Amino acid sequence: MGNADFERPHPVAIPPAKPFLKSLKSGLKETLFPDDPFRQFKNQSASRKFILGLQYFVPILEWAPRYTFAFFKADVIAGITIASLAVPQGISYANLANLPAIIGLYSSFVPPLVYAMLGSSRDLAVGTVAVASLLISSMLGKEVNPNEDPKHYVQLALTATFFAGVFQSALGLLRLGFIVDFLSHATIVGFMGGAATVVCLQQLKGILGLVHFTQGTDLVSVMRSVLSQTHQWRWESGALGCCFLFFLLLTRYCSKRKPCFFWINAMAPLTSVVLGSVLVYLTHAEKHGVQVIGHLKKGLNPPSVSDLAFGSPHLMTAIKTGIITGVIALAEGVAVGRSFAMFKNYHIDGNKEMIAFGMMNIAGSCTSCYLTTGPFSRTAVNFNAGCKTAVSNIVMATAVMITLLFLTPLFHYTPLVVLSSIIISAMLGLIDYEAAIHLWKVDKFDFFVCIGAYIGVVFGSVEIGLIIAVTISLLRMLLFVARPRTFLLGNIPNSMIYRSMDQYPTANSVPGILILQIDAPIYFANANYLRERISRWINEEEDRLKSTGGPTLQYVILDMSAIGSIDTSGISMLEEVKKNIDRKCLKLVLANPRSEVVKKLEKSKFIETVGQEWIYLTVGEAVSSCNFMLHTCKSNKASVQEFDAQENV
Repeated sequence: MGNADFERPHPVAIPPAKPFLKSLKSGLKETLFPDDPFRQFKNQSASRKFILGLQYFVPILEWAPRYTFAFFKADVIAGITIASLAVPQGISYANLANLPAIIGLYSSFVPPLVYAMLGSSRDLAVGTVAVASLLISSMLGKEVNPNEDPKHYVQLALTATFFAGVFQSALGLLRLGFIVDFLSHATIVGFMGGAATVVCLQQLKGILGLVHFTQGTDLVSVMRSVLSQTHQWRWESGALGCCFLFFLLLTRYCSKRKPCFFWINAMAPLTSVVLGSVLVYLTHAEKHGVQVIGHLKKGLNPPSVSDLAFGSPHLMTAIKTGIITGVIALAEGVAVGRSFAMFKNYHIDGNKEMIAFGMMNIAGSCTSCYLTTGPFSRTAVNFNAGCKTAVSNIVMATAVMITLLFLTPLFHYTPLVVLSSIIISAMLGLIDYEAAIHLWKVDKFDFFVCIGAYIGVVFGSVEIGLIIAVTISLLRMLLFVARPRTFLLGNIPNSMIYRSMDQYPTANSVPGILILQIDAPIYFANANYLRERISRWINEEEDRLKSTGGPTLQYVILDMSAIGSIDTSGISMLEEVKKNIDRKCLKLVLANPRSEVVKKLEKSKFIETVGQEWIYLTVGEAVSSCNFMLHTCKSNKASVQEFDAQENV
């Protein structure tokens, strides 16, 4: 059966074959360099390329020549504002990580300076974060008790920070930032919410004035530890903690109601530290069960290269801790940077950010700092304070430097319960129940990923919650690949448009023609499923036509517009489908195959098997051709019947 009389308006072109090395180079470039960072180097002199290269790897060299005094005034105000938040948060999060409080201040000095030179975000404010602090405490605390061997514990924390920086830099240099994208939005919402809940529970130690507390982070361990020590609860500490927590929550509520008063919430933690220190000093509350920070030595960050525990028996634990905390810090920092860049309509380079985070953590680990990234709370304050560039981080670091040189003795009487209140206040903002409700409304599967991460963190551990969330997300992705959707297409009345009949109930099926669309690439993982699913569609259509007495099925059209790629298993599947269709005396027709698919089908001789005349640019053209052939067959059959009738007469 031919269709020579049917005019084909748009024949499908087979793209010319590319050399393997050229094709491989193109694929690697698209995978690793989708933003084409080298386009600015084209047609430039050698000296100009050198300058552009320096500006690419050290972004401050690009925008510093355009820096103005007006920018400087805005950055100074923003830097001083976030410094007032960085000092109490640095001390608080170091306490959460079971590290000396002074390390928290060190971590707000060197890393922000490094990021200001290498980072591409104008708004990101660098500092320590609660989730990474909790991870360090829980993972390293299982190996080394910070109270019994504090020196070794600090060495492991610095070593973990070093490996986190190496891992982050490697991801950026190798252009492998897409790995972080495997942490979906639902995963991050559930994980952060669970971690925030665990952090809040951990602060019951400070609120209640307990000395001995569990190293476990799960809900059961924490509540068992709290309830088993009811006789050691300190009402003085509890009352002080509740008062300061109420004050912090009140200032945050006021700032949300009136965004122009954001500085009230930003100054609240430092105000709490000052008021708490004065209150303890005047009442001698430290003698009545209220624990204080104690002595903080003056001076800038001491070098700590010799303290990196490369020869420790717990080195593998430090490496594992560094990689896990590094991934979490990257996910949070890059997401926060992109969110605020969107508000100001500029672009940040994710791979540059990874290099910047990695280098600042490597530098930090060598200068007595532990893991830092771009926390949301501090960045939001920086944004609202009107920062213009990363100079706000330099101003913040300068303020912290002054604190380290002259003001550390003033923190001697700072009560730990105030630090616990600051942490709880900050963590409550990370429990995003509104996002969880939105996930339930939009995508139930994403909601269960979120809840799985939350339950895993709260009732297991931070690592278990992360593993559960990532595992569920990967299983979902594999499920989508292994079980792609197929659709039955119908004609939209009075048009040449063909769409899913489930989505458009008014669409009509075409008599004698079955039109199917495969909504995914065809790989070895889904080839068998698609072969069986296509056979089932054909059998169901034949049964339907028999039951309704309609015309018999003659053609099967596969709409391949959504098939971006195919492998050899997919080609074998199409060959089997073709044989199955031939056995049923039907005709296989292909519509709109993509260029990569066409090239592979042509090389495998599948196009020759099907017949290039049966491959069409659109479903509409394929249907028109099939209808033409059906009409021709009917006309020929009618002519033969008429001729036979005349012969009989």
